[in-house]
Amino acid sequence: MSGDKLPAALQATEEDIQLLLAAQCHLGTKNCDKTMEPYVFKRRADGIHVLNIGKTWEKLVLAARILATIDNPNDVCVISARPYGHRAVLKYAGLTGAQPIAGRFTPGNFTNYITRSFKEPRVIVVTDPRVDHQAIREAAYVNIPVIAFCDTDASLKFVDVAIPTNNKSRHSIGLMWYLLCREVLRLRGTIPRQGWETLPDLFFYRDPEEIEREAAEKAAAAAAAEGGDADAAATAAATGLPRNGTPVTPQMPSLLLNQLTRPWTGPLSQLPVLIGMPTLLKPLLTHLVVGKRATKQARFVSLY
Repeated sequence: MSGDKLPAALQATEEDIQLLLAAQCHLGTKNCDKTMEPYVFKRRADGIHVLNIGKTWEKLVLAARILATIDNPNDVCVISARPYGHRAVLKYAGLTGAQPIAGRFTPGNFTNYITRSFKEPRVIVVTDPRVDHQAIREAAYVNIPVIAFCDTDASLKFVDVAIPTNNKSRHSIGLMWYLLCREVLRLRGTIPRQGWETLPDLFFYRDPEEIEREAAEKAAAAAAAEGGDADAAATAAATGLPRNGTPVTPQMPSLLLNQLTRPWTGPLSQLPVLIGMPTLLKPLLTHLVVGKRATKQARFVSLY
């Protein structure tokens, strides 16, 4: 394996190789770009290209060594427009201190200094060169190095460090970001070389429907343990309503409610409800309907 070129401390362990194979990081696509041919091990009978895991680990360590040399972690920008990478880049940014861009990349983030989202990173890491092409192109305009997770059908134009891997699967994307984060923290000395409490599951994409289903199952189990109605608890957890199905409406004191609904003929600045009004109720003034006549009658409408 090409990982033998690395020092003994940076070589992949048997557990790391098993994780890469279990997440199918070695499976590419049926199409293969010419620039990705050096990373392809072979082609299966069904046309799927198989990537060389040794070169994947070698380029992963190279990228981690580059990122670890940057003094200010905030100068690293991690990008993922693909939904499967949103949670991974946010988790990576939270653990390493990088700047995350999860979702649509706003054009001009690296070139238009007038925008509020303008950034000047020293290096960017993207999940897929095909989806994050706008970020890569803008980085090329301003000479920002690019590290990318590349599948067999990805073009390496404007990509400085390509990490060959499967970037179509939720598990492979999450695992690669996990391994990159772990290696960066190890090289910085933040975590020891052996052992890390964080699991790769925290980097995996989770379907919102799956989250709601798990919440409903937990609520049903808790209700069953308490001797209540498990079905009602599960429905309430899924819909966000109380167990009786009726949403809770906030109640206001009757005296304050009378002041809010009673017509006022005096100056608006002397409205009684303004005296001693809590800060949370001040946005309700946006519901004032003020007439054009001199009497300036005011009445609160549509409070709830």
